[in-house]
Amino acid sequence: MTVPEINDPDTLPLVLGGNVFGWTADRDESFAVLDAFAEAGGTMIDTADAYSAWVPGHSGGESEAILGEWLAARGNRDRMLIATKVAKSPQRPGLHADNISAAVEDSLRRLGTDHLDIYYAHTDDTAVPLAETLGAFDELVRAGKVRALGASQYTAPRLAEALAVADRAGLTRYSVVQPLYNLLERDVYEGELAELCVRENLAVFPYYGLAMGFLTGKYRPGDDTADSARAPRARAYLNDRGLRVLAALDEIAATHDVPVASVALAWLRARPGVTAPIASARTLPQLPALLASAQLALTAAEVATLTAAG
Repeated sequence: MTVPEINDPDTLPLVLGGNVFGWTADRDESFAVLDAFAEAGGTMIDTADAYSAWVPGHSGGESEAILGEWLAARGNRDRMLIATKVAKSPQRPGLHADNISAAVEDSLRRLGTDHLDIYYAHTDDTAVPLAETLGAFDELVRAGKVRALGASQYTAPRLAEALAVADRAGLTRYSVVQPLYNLLERDVYEGELAELCVRENLAVFPYYGLAMGFLTGKYRPGDDTADSARAPRARAYLNDRGLRVLAALDEIAATHDVPVASVALAWLRARPGVTAPIASARTLPQLPALLASAQLALTAAEVATLTAAG
């Protein structure tokens, strides 16, 4: 499966990130964002079993649990595409076969569903043979518990090796990739990894598309009013390069009369191999800028201007 639904012209080319659910967004805030996203035609939601294990008193799975409660309350599981991940949860670390088999049951239970549309290896695990990991994933696909497999945070050589291992052994291969990629973080994806994804026809859903919120435009020199859990990391982009990107974003956003964040995400969608960006909204007022990006078509000159600025 190559997740054809996300390539359907009637499908919103935007993935809602669930990392904030149960972290900076409580249950009611999460439900409000999810309701608005679905009402606008959004279908794909990305989460992980590790969200939000970094919060004191949390053990991971909080995002999945909130999403599962919402799916049950709205009765809309059949129209939503749910992606989650394994490998980074403190309770279920790594990509050993036994761990994958146990972790998927935990995720299915929290999400209140009998299948996952995409199941990602949240990160590469070089301590485990690729054949073991892919064999465990393949069993889940054959059992109907998973529809498509994804690789997050894999290098191009390791992804290529994983594809080759799967092909040789007749196992389900990774068909989805989730790399770090945005206007300011380009080294991971551009080049060898992008070329591999295009060549192998893999669906690509970049994470951190807004660079910790910096590409929303709310972080400016001398302005310390914007505050969030990510603010210290977002402000690290306040350098010459970051300011060049902001200036280019400001100009193009003004031309289209859309928020800066919409332009940043539209640029991602225009990049080679990218299927749809992932972006999260902590509160309802943050969502319209993300939704607007899905309708924004940048000109080739605008894409080139942004690419050069970054």
